[in-house]
Amino acid sequence: MKTFDIIRRAGRSLGNAKVRTILTSLSIGVGAFTLTLAIAAGEGARQYANTLLTTNIDPQVLAIAKDPSFFQGGQTGPQEYDPNASLLQRAAGRTVVKQLTQADIDGIAARSDIESVSPSYTINAQYITRPGQKKYTADVTQYDAGVTQTVAGGALPALRTQIKDTEIALPEAYVNLLGFNSAADAIGKTVTIHLERNPSLTQEQIQTAVTQGAAALEQLAKPELKDAEYTIVAIVGKSATALSATSNVQVSDAQAKMLSEFSTIGTSSFQRYNIATASVKQGTDPATVKDALVKDKGYGVQTAKDLQGLLFTIVNVLQGIVFGFGILALITSVFGIINTQYISVLERTREIGLMKALGMRGRHVSRLFQFEAAWIGFLGGVIGSALAIGAGLLLNPWITSLLTLGDGNYLLIFQPIPIAILIIVLMIIAMIAGYLPARRAAKLDPIEALRTE
Repeated sequence: MKTFDIIRRAGRSLGNAKVRTILTSLSIGVGAFTLTLAIAAGEGARQYANTLLTTNIDPQVLAIAKDPSFFQGGQTGPQEYDPNASLLQRAAGRTVVKQLTQADIDGIAARSDIESVSPSYTINAQYITRPGQKKYTADVTQYDAGVTQTVAGGALPALRTQIKDTEIALPEAYVNLLGFNSAADAIGKTVTIHLERNPSLTQEQIQTAVTQGAAALEQLAKPELKDAEYTIVAIVGKSATALSATSNVQVSDAQAKMLSEFSTIGTSSFQRYNIATASVKQGTDPATVKDALVKDKGYGVQTAKDLQGLLFTIVNVLQGIVFGFGILALITSVFGIINTQYISVLERTREIGLMKALGMRGRHVSRLFQFEAAWIGFLGGVIGSALAIGAGLLLNPWITSLLTLGDGNYLLIFQPIPIAILIIVLMIIAMIAGYLPARRAAKLDPIEALRTE
């Protein structure tokens, strides 16, 4: 008997028991529904993560740390003292991280494959304000030319280009606080960043001031003050495709260095940096530069692709959890297929006996029942996938709005090839589940089967 004829006959047999076939198919459909959504969510999350990186980060930028453990959270527990190490307060507790020195920065900048390098400066600003307004605390950082930012007002330079030393980029949160009517109103106005530095006194200076009286001692202990004025060039807004909404006040790299050195001179933090970003020259593979820095200097280095891999790992873990629920549903449906096929064999014992008496071989009988199971798997896969696609298309706009993914970005992205592969896999699983009932049918003795009432 030809395979095509067996497949067609299996379909007709299931048509004679429509209710049982549909109910069994729905049990597989639950698993297909869950797995289809898991595949779509995984694809959507990967595409969104890829969008975050490609639209926000220059692929030629490297993140460099003195200590490779910086990207794993630093070293915990007792460590040998190192003057180039600092204690960082993290969520997991205090960790020791070796810091880059100015010599390290100069060495990286001197490489022929590096276009520029910018350390992460420590700036201890007291407040930010403007005439006639209150004073507000501010985290001041250097402008990152390797990351694209969304602006609510004004304009920022192109990727890999620094803002001017007289300019500043403010987060939206400061617009109303500093008395501006809108983001557009803030552009071109000036703000002042105020810094204070406690003087580094020698024992001789202190003793001299003591002999001169309290006024001299008070004068000696006065902090040094510095006010730096900047023109607002842009108001940085929140973007659906931004890695995070910045809350930092941003100044140029040169200004950040100046403010940092004013804040830290005379302290252990002077010209010490936890991390630096370096721009690799166009035409040079960042991975090659990374390998060279790791091999020659033992630095910890991450590329944009490394960050992408980290995001994809998180997506894969979450997708795997959802897949687990889908597989549990499939395992349950396997027992349903076995039970359905066994009942079908018992109900059709005389029919099986007649087919074998008319010359149908045992392997053809086995194939008949396995193809019936395959049809059930096919129907369940199609029903579950169709329901998942329908639900996904309806929910996508709501999910996009809820998670503020931005126009054109969807969490659930359905692709035909993975869904087709899923349905084929479900058919194979169903055929495997139907193997034992099919084997029983193939071994029935035709004479005994025909005697069955």
